[in-house]
Formats: sequence, structure tokens, C-alpha cells
Amino acid sequence: MGLQWLILTYVVATEAAVAILLTLPTPKLLRNRFASLVSLILQPALFIVPFAGFHLLDLYWKNEHRLMCTSEVCTAAERDRYEKSIYKAQRNVILCVTACLLYWSISRICKYQKEIQSLEEVEKRIKAQ
Repeated sequence: MGLQWLILTYVVATEAAVAILLTLPTPKLLRNRFASLVSLILQPALFIVPFAGFHLLDLYWKNEHRLMCTSEVCTAAERDRYEKSIYKAQRNVILCVTACLLYWSISRICKYQKEIQSLEEVEKRIKAQ
């Protein structure tokens, strides 16, 4: 069960690094090439959205069917284990939402970069006439 969260963590870290690289001030040629490379990778990387969505549904289902430990019959160890599972679930929800938001922001950055590049080409053609 932990492997899927490890994979999701690495994907989020990679998405964050790509988002930072896309937003850094770099020369125009390098920025355009990197944005086109990332936009080619975006379509196969779309798997992350249903992957994270499935895990969000799984977390919701587990939260709805979790055994509550609120009575005085629970021992301290059971209460600690219950609280630890709640914290892990909250961390995993944040991880899933972050994965989806980073994917969306990277795709929007690449789209805007392509629009800027096409507008610059139009401007060059108009100036050349």
C-alpha cells in the first residue's frame, strides 16, 4: 500500500521541479524548447489525474468506514493508532490534490507559453510587412 504513495510523492516532487523550471527567467530559446518538451510529456503524464482521483475516492471510503475510537474503552495505543491513521489520510489527501493542481498549472503554463510564442511570431510578421 505504501508504494503507491511513494510513487505519488515522487510524481509531485517532479511536477514541482518542472513547474519551477518553467517559471524561472531563462533565455527565450531555452524557455520555448523546454516548454515544448514538457507539453509533449504532458499527455502521457495525464495518468496522474485519475490515479490521484482514485486514491481520493479510496481515502474517502476508508474515512467513512473507519472504526471510531472515541469511547473510554479504547486504550492509549489504539487512540494513538487512530490519530496516526487520520494524520496519514490528511497528508495523502493533500498529496493527491497537489498532484492534480500541479499538473493543471504545468499544462496552463505550457499553453500560455505557446500562445506567447505564436503572438511573437505574428508580431514579427506584422513588423516585417
